[in-house]
Amino acid sequence: MNFVRFAVRRLLEMAATLLGASFVVFGAMYLAPGNPASFLLGGRSASPAALAAIDRQYHLNDPFIEQYARWLGNILHGDFGRSIEYRTDVSHLLSSRLPTTLLLVGMALVVVVLLGLALGWAGAVRGGATDSAILVGTTFAIGTPAFVAAILLQGFLAVELGWFPSSGSGSGDGIAAMLWHLTLPAIALALYLVGMLARVTRSAMLEQLTSEHVAVARSRGIPERHVISRHVFRNALGAVLTTAGLIVSSLLVCTVLVETAFSVGGVGQLLELSSTTKDFPVVQAISLIIVALFMTVNLIIDLLLPVVDPRITLGTRATG
Repeated sequence: MNFVRFAVRRLLEMAATLLGASFVVFGAMYLAPGNPASFLLGGRSASPAALAAIDRQYHLNDPFIEQYARWLGNILHGDFGRSIEYRTDVSHLLSSRLPTTLLLVGMALVVVVLLGLALGWAGAVRGGATDSAILVGTTFAIGTPAFVAAILLQGFLAVELGWFPSSGSGSGDGIAAMLWHLTLPAIALALYLVGMLARVTRSAMLEQLTSEHVAVARSRGIPERHVISRHVFRNALGAVLTTAGLIVSSLLVCTVLVETAFSVGGVGQLLELSSTTKDFPVVQAISLIIVALFMTVNLIIDLLLPVVDPRITLGTRATG
């Protein structure tokens, strides 16, 4: 029953937050310098009659609240509006590009989880030279922004050595081609987060290694591999899982830079291009989707934490 109440309360909080975010996202258009009609015209001059026609078509003369209510109502019915730059429905633009971005983020997330957990585990358990090498490597990873990693990987592995494609997503050549084209972007996207997750995992496991319940387990003669997996790593997962929200938000934000560097043609690159051309409907739709995804991930994390670590109750987060 507590689970149901907590889930319902969080869903209501998400709805309220999304409503507030939608207001901010829509209102941001009015903070941009210039008249929206000038962006619609692309800098071309127009007669007063033409400007009036644009104002009527896009309801630019309506009160702000009325425009917001109309836009929000359309969003609730799945209508994100029409792109100013591409002259097509925003929903069509997103549906054609979203699979590429989701695949890229998914590949990067796999790299982050597998390498981050493995390096953190090895550093905490093995110690010595292994731990020192991992600390040096993760320091380098954390200090390398995604766009710098993208440039380095693209210049060396793609252009210099020719091992990977330097641009594009390979979306027209099947899933195998897409995986091959997105390998370098996924590594560039994951590098910083691998270092961060490895550091968090290492710290959480080192803390558990010195805890009383681990000493008791060892005194009972439990094999060391079981002590590490069942008593150290499992209890460290609560602290590790709390970083998932930061990992997902970083992936969503950095994909804009990485997709642009590799000309992937996903939602991230679309957001960058639409921001440059002041294509407000596209920017508003993508921004709102990112907020919704981030809140959904955080809800899932809160629901999973008590399952991973029974010491945590619903509504609380592990402190490490």
